[in-house]
Amino acid sequence: MNFVMKAAMGGGPPDVGKMLGGEEKEADPDAEKKEEERQEALRQQEEERKEKYAKMELEREGMRQGIRDKYGIKKREVVTEEAAVEEASEGSLTRPKKAVPAGCGDEEEEEESIMDTVMKYLPGPLQDMLKK
Repeated sequence: MNFVMKAAMGGGPPDVGKMLGGEEKEADPDAEKKEEERQEALRQQEEERKEKYAKMELEREGMRQGIRDKYGIKKREVVTEEAAVEEASEGSLTRPKKAVPAGCGDEEEEEESIMDTVMKYLPGPLQDMLKK
């Protein structure tokens, strides 16, 4: 009932000032130190993860080599532009987009060749009208 009376008289609950941003919580003096420790822990976890996956990849490569030796399979050496792009983006979740091969993006040439083809099948007077 007291709350209703204060609300009607213009007063409000004591937490209204906090909700409106009047009083801010005190800054933690150790917040900066804790953030640095958290960042260091994240870096350390990332390094451990990379070491773990590098070790796993070495084990897999050893197993692959064993299979190649057993069955006399030669290891493929990929020395192409794609391999260089893949090596450059190793560990990245997104790879750079591949360049469009020459001739794939030339729409004007395709349209001209289509028009030329159509013009061949039209009678002479229509060809003259369309050329103008």
